[in-house]
Order: sequence, then C-alpha cells, then structure tokens
Amino acid sequence: MSIRNFDALFEPAAIALIGASNAPRSVGRVLADNLLGAGFAGPVMTVNPHETAIRSTLNYRSIADLPITPDLAVVATPATGVPAIISDLGRRGCRAAVVISAGFGAPGEGGDLHQAMLDAAKPHLMRIVGPNCLGFISTPRGINASFAHLTPRPGNIALVSQSGAIVAAMLDWADQRGVGFSHILSLGDMSDVDFGDALDYLCADRATRSILLYVENVTHARKFMSAARIASRTKPVLVVKGGRSTAGAKAALSHTGALAGADAVYDAVFQRAGLLRVAELEELFAAAAILATGMRVSGDRMTILTNGGGAGVMAVDALVARGGRIAELGAGTLQRLDQALPGSWSHANPVDILGDATGERYAAALEILLEEPDSDAILVINCPTAVTDGQDAASAVAQAVAKAPARPVLTSWLGGTTAERSRSFLAGKTIPTFTSPEEAVRAFTHLVEFRRNQDLLLETPSAGVAIAPAQVDAARQLIETVRQDGRCVLTEPEAKRLLALFGIPAVETLVAATPEEAGQLFGTIGAPVALKILSPDISHKSDVGGVALSLRSQAEVTAAAHEMLARVRHAAPNAKHLTFTVQKMISRPKACELIVGIAKDPTFGPVLLFGRGGTATEVIGDRAIGLPPLNSVLAKDMIGRTRVSRLLAGYRDVPPVPLDAVADVLVRLSELVIHLPDVIELDINPLLADASGVVALDARVVITATSEVRTPLAISPYPEELGEQVTLNDGARFQIRPIRPDDEVALSDMVAQCTPGDLRLRFLAPVKTFPHEMAARLSQIDYDREMAFVAVEPNSAYGSGPIFGVVRLIGDPERDTAEFAVLVRSDMKGRGLGYRLMSKIVAHAKASGFKRLYGDVLRGNRVMLAMTHELGFRSDVQEAGEETTRISIDTSS
Repeated sequence: MSIRNFDALFEPAAIALIGASNAPRSVGRVLADNLLGAGFAGPVMTVNPHETAIRSTLNYRSIADLPITPDLAVVATPATGVPAIISDLGRRGCRAAVVISAGFGAPGEGGDLHQAMLDAAKPHLMRIVGPNCLGFISTPRGINASFAHLTPRPGNIALVSQSGAIVAAMLDWADQRGVGFSHILSLGDMSDVDFGDALDYLCADRATRSILLYVENVTHARKFMSAARIASRTKPVLVVKGGRSTAGAKAALSHTGALAGADAVYDAVFQRAGLLRVAELEELFAAAAILATGMRVSGDRMTILTNGGGAGVMAVDALVARGGRIAELGAGTLQRLDQALPGSWSHANPVDILGDATGERYAAALEILLEEPDSDAILVINCPTAVTDGQDAASAVAQAVAKAPARPVLTSWLGGTTAERSRSFLAGKTIPTFTSPEEAVRAFTHLVEFRRNQDLLLETPSAGVAIAPAQVDAARQLIETVRQDGRCVLTEPEAKRLLALFGIPAVETLVAATPEEAGQLFGTIGAPVALKILSPDISHKSDVGGVALSLRSQAEVTAAAHEMLARVRHAAPNAKHLTFTVQKMISRPKACELIVGIAKDPTFGPVLLFGRGGTATEVIGDRAIGLPPLNSVLAKDMIGRTRVSRLLAGYRDVPPVPLDAVADVLVRLSELVIHLPDVIELDINPLLADASGVVALDARVVITATSEVRTPLAISPYPEELGEQVTLNDGARFQIRPIRPDDEVALSDMVAQCTPGDLRLRFLAPVKTFPHEMAARLSQIDYDREMAFVAVEPNSAYGSGPIFGVVRLIGDPERDTAEFAVLVRSDMKGRGLGYRLMSKIVAHAKASGFKRLYGDVLRGNRVMLAMTHELGFRSDVQEAGEETTRISIDTSS
C-alpha cells in the first residue's frame, strides 16, 4: 500500500460516475447532483446504459463510450458487477476509483468480491477507496464524489472516517458552526486505501492544517504507526475511536493478557504515535479548531480572569478535573493588580474583577496577567450584567491580546443573544472563544495534551540496554527445551531464569518434588521462606490455595506442603505434576507491589503493561499499556500514567522508589519482546519496589506452540543486525551502526566539532545553531521509512559517543526514491570514512527496495562530487539548481 496514484484521487482532470441515475432520492441521483454541483472545473461524465441524459448532461451508455479517459471514477452499481467495471476502467487508463457500492461482505470473511475487485485493479495500479463508503470530498478542487446531504464549505481540516454515517453527522455539525474542510475521505471497508495511506498523503498536503480521524479498527498496524508518527510531527492529528469497551480482549492465561484490553491498546497506540485522542465527535471539532489556530502552550497552568465569581469557580473545577493547574500569581503581579483594580477584587487566581467591570478594567488586568511568567494560558470570562457592556469588554480584551500575540488567551462570553455578538467579534480577531468555561478549559487541556505528546516524541532517553548475544541464545534454548517437552507455559523457576538472562532481578527459587523435600530445602535457604505449588496446569497459585508465606522451620514447611497438596487437589482436581517451589521470603514491609508484563494484541502485536500488582490487580485495574521498543523516556511515561506512580514517589515515612530501576525492568522486557518473539504472555506479579530497588517474586511465561507463530511488532525495533565494523585505509577501525535515540547528545557534539564550511556543505545553508528539537528528530527515526548510520568506536556502549560521521536516507512511501545526506566530523575528513558511510547507505537503499537514491550537492563541493561519481552516482541535469547539483544512482538492481 502507498499513495501511488493519489493525484488521480485528489487532483483529477476528469471524473466519471458509473451508476448515475435520474431516479429521485437514489444514490446515483444524489452522487450526480453533488458531482455536477460542487464546482469541479473539469468534465464530469455519467455512465448509465439506460439513460440519454443525467440532469440535462449528456450520458454515456458504457465506459467504452466515454470521450476521454477519467482519472477518477465513482462507482455506484450492484456489487456483483463492480470487479468487471474496475477492470474496464483500468484498461481505459483510469487510475483511481471511489466504490460506493455495498454488498461485498466482510473482507477476508468469504468476501470474494473484495479480492476480485482488487485483482481487477492490480494490473493497472488503480487505487480503490471503499467499497461500502459514503464517498470522497475535496473542496480545493470542487469535488463532491459522495452521497452526502450537503457540500461542506472550504477549510483547512481533513476528515478521514471508516463510518459514512459519522461523516454525514459531522458534516451537519460543522455546517451549523461554520467549520470548513479541505478533504473528507470515507474509507468504508478499506479494501485498498486505509488510514496509513490517507495520513501519508495528508501530512504533506498544503491545504490541510489538521487531520481528524474516526477509527473503528486498524488493519495494517506497522504502516499505520509509521504514517501516524510522521504525520503527527507535521500537523495536529486528532482521533475518535469507536468501540471503547473491552469486549475485544481475549481470554488470557496471565493477568497482563486480561488487563490489556483492546481500547487500552489503542490508547497506547495513539499516544505513541503522537496523536491526540478525544472521547466525542463534538470534542473532536473543538480540539481541531483550537489546534488549527496555531496556539501552543508550554505547560498546564492557567490564569482565570472573570467578572463573575461563580463562573471562575466552574472553570477551576473543570481545570482540576482534567488534570490542569491553577497558576500561582507572583507577588509582583498581585501588587500591580492591587494598584489597578478595586480593593474588593479577589486577590487571587481566579482574578475576579467584579460584576461592574468595564472594558477598561478588563484591559488593565489582562495586560498585567499577560506578563506573569508562571502562567501558561489565560482564560477571560465575561458574564452578562445590566450595568456593563460585553462588547466593550470584548474590544478591550482584543486590544490587549494584540499587544502580546504570543501569549495564549482563550475567552468565554456567557449567554445567548447578548453574548453572540461579542463571540463573533472575538472569533473575527482569531481569538478562541467558547460558550462556557468548561468548553474553554477542555480546549486548553487539549493544547496541554498535544504539547505533552509532541514533547514525548522529542525527549532524549538515557543510554539503552544491550543484552549479550550469549544470553539471548541461552534464553532461546530454554524456550526450545520447554517446547520440546510439549509445554507452552514455563515453570516458575524457568520463568525466573529467563528474567535473569535479561538482567531482571528475581528471587532465587528452588524446586521440591515432595513435601519432605520442601522441608529439607528450608535448611538450605533459611527462615523465613515462601512455599508455592508448582504445576503446568495452575496459572494463579493463590486462587487454589497454593501459596504459604513466612514459614520459619523445616517442620512448618513440610506440614504446610502436605496441607497445600490437599487443598490444591480439592480445588484443582485435574492439575497434574504437583510439586513445590521454595524461596527466600523477602521482607520489605514498605515495598509497593507492581505488575509488569507482556501480552499480544491481535492487531498491534506485542504490548507491555505496567501497573499496581498483587492478587487484586485485575479488580484495581490501575495500569498503563506501552508499545515496544521502549526506551527510558517511554518507560517512565508509562509509569507516570498510573495511580500507583504517586505511591512510588514516596509518602509519609515511605521513601521514594528509584524510578530508573522500575523503568529499567520495562526496557529489559521490551528487549525480551524483540529478541524472543515466541513469548506471547508474561507476568511479573508481584514486582516488589522500594527504596532499595526492585525484585521479581513471581513470574509466569507463555510461549507459542511452534516457532513459526509470531506476530511482528507494530513499530520497527532497532535493527542491530545492520551494524558492522570497518577498517579505513590508515588501519583505523570503526563500527558503523544504525543511529539510536540515545545518540542525540553525541550527534550534537559531532556537529559542534564541525567547521561552518563543512556544515554548509551538509545542510546547503549556514548553520549557526543545532537545537535539541533538530538533534532529537535526526536521532529518533522510523526505521521503516528512514535510516541513519553513525560511525563510532568499536564496541562502544549505546549513547556514549563520540560520533565521527553520519549518513542517512529518507524514502517515499512507495520506496521509489530516497534522498541521502552525509556528514563527517571535520577532523576525520580525508581518511576514507565518508566513502565507507556512502557505500553503506547505497547498499542499504538496494537491500530496502528503493529504486533510486539521490542527493543535492553544492557545486563547489568537488570532493563529494568526485567520491559519489566513483560510487556510481551521475548528475541529473534537469533537476540541478543554481547552486546545487542533483546526483543520483539506480539502486533497483
């Protein structure tokens, strides 16, 4: 899938409507009305074998009769005939079709018509939107290829929805409120064009400033994640997810599998991609409207300026409920307000300037608050009164905002008819305005959440962990031994050994075949000990009375084992191979019980879970989901999204837990997921955490029955296998490996050691600064779409530096072309490192399926031109610039 031939969809020269009709209220008639009436500048040709004209427009009896070839076809005929129609259109040269028709059946569920349609389109590389969709609308081109009840007004918001009914409802909502659209895409059954394709196109579309998604399910997880992560770095992407219930969660052997419900996974997916999820359709537009203004906030602290105390209190309640904070006004600000306001003002935030506040008073207070450094946004509220003029206040506020345009100001003029004029005036001044304080606060918190998501994409993680190959091999052998034993569940000792191989601390656990042997192990371990039942048929030991704690003598252990055996045989009569584990009783009275684990989602593959552990973990339901691969920043974000994180921060006489230790366990589990795709469920419950660190008390691991059953990760993991060691002409050795997020600091240091002239050769312009945002963007890449190789010292630790050179490519979604760039540290030039890096990126482009690799080189960069010529690059005369030469190489062979 790609955006190939999307120009035929979004910018067609001619359109054909197959299945046009004159029958009143028919889909074919509505489509004809919309296509002919939307203002499309090119020809719209209708096809119906029984009509001479459609709406006084000459009709054609067949596709073969069309006088010119349509770029885009709209098909509204019975489903059984659609594959033949698509075939005829493809042979005619049509490159895109919107299939309105329903009746195809569910894709992949006996829906043979779906495949027949795709097979008909494939030889012609024809793109299909639908079937079973409302259609497609593009206001910049005057296209309404839908059977919607109205044509939206132009705007800069794009809407992509699986549901046609949702599109129709949102069109109606938007029309009433004067909201316009750039494009509307109803995806329907998504046989071909899906969310990933739409995001790839819209993120580069100049007519679109924000993107709205209504999602019911995602079909191609990795493509969606890749496209969404790129789009969200470019413009706001907001999403409503239909189906929030956990009904889709499968029955699981582990607590993690039970807790990782479908909606929780989608939450994690959207957050990881940098998307902003909202709960309702109306909230979707409100969030899009505020983000489309370009307003951005730097934190969650709000100042409230109001002429009504009650309205201020409502705003505070809404702010606190949504996780925001009331700004603390500084002493200087309070002093200035005292001088400018009547003595009876509130003397605090909310700043209540009383019911008789004039426009002059609003302006005086607002100008002072705009200079408060510890406030991230200001909400101005006006309540209608008989002694003041709301329009006067609105004018004063607008004038004050104009003096400080960079400071975020939101407004809420309460009331109906009286306030509407003021709201319209403020909107005309591009000042966000809302009908209630709650709506304004909700918009502010959307800005806050959007900022947090974007910041998370750019935070620099600490150095990652590297699991030794020998440890990975031992873990794989352990799994294979269990599989050969005919089991899919590791015993507790096996599970803890697996954790130890990945560097996760676990309490030592010994196995006893009989109660007497368990008693004898007491002498080896020492008091106190924990005794647990061990059986491949028992998942949760405490449920069957299979746990005894704080045993202090050999006799006590032996007796407890006999009693436990009787209880378990009664509670689980079918359980076989009943034995025991004996382990040192860990006494950490102030420790917090956590759960960490792995589960597999049917769409997005492996996911990680963190939350409050213990026997009641499913009842408490305090957990966060994350997608591997994880780094330290993402792991700490997962921890921070749970209520138990407040306990980990310490309270009363309980010291805080070192979060680095907890985050390290999550990062190591992420590595386990990457290296051991056979693991489909894993629980560490409880993971004890206190000021001294963490330790796993119990663990459970479930593996696939065969090594072939593996679900890929939704996000490409670090391609460690692409690293290699090279030797330069002077004998110096370097490791060339893919860049990592934790290389950001080392990358910045390398740029700092390059001369201004070398930086100009790389960036084609003078480079005075190399900010964190740029360094983060260049080091945190999507390995599916991009690649960057760095040259470092052999066997250097991740994130440790130094970096001596870097080469990268960025490819298009079709993998037709990729652009390269290379930079070698100035003191390393002339030693052959640049040649090695360029050879590496050319080889990678070929291996990745790109057909052409190109780059722009300054004409004066003779060394680069000579080197690339030696590698096989040639100049593209047609694409040369005034100061640059475009060079390219064929990488298709």
